Amino acid sequence: MPSILTDQDKITLRTAAWGAVSLMAAADAAGKPHKAATHGSVALASATGLVGHVLAEWPKGVNLSGKSVAELADLVLPALTTAMSRLKQQDPAEADNFRRTVTVAVEAAAQTHRGEPGPTLAGMIRKITAALDAA
Repeated sequence: MPSILTDQDKITLRTAAWGAVSLMAAADAAGKPHKAATHGSVALASATGLVGHVLAEWPKGVNLSGKSVAELADLVLPALTTAMSRLKQQDPAEADNFRRTVTVAVEAAAQTHRGEPGPTLAGMIRKITAALDAA
């Protein structure tokens, strides 16, 4: 599939998507973070279209290190907004695909608990959604 994205755009998409799953796992630190990460990762690995191809590539250049959830959020939330903006400019259908993909991954990560996500996870979902919608 021919790409309309630069290498930097691809890094931003990977940082945003994989980072959103990392934020969900971090927000569930007192619960089941490994399950949140696994469920979210499976959802990202199931992506299709251009977004699926980008997320399937080895995440070379992606930096998801941080000493705190705040530091991780400082990397990921702006990347979500930037990724959405870039995709909207290049291919609005892929922007919708990216938003749906990240949303499904976040929801999958939150489903490690029975019922509704707790306040910490719900708060992180709101922050991720707001970053996606800010574009």
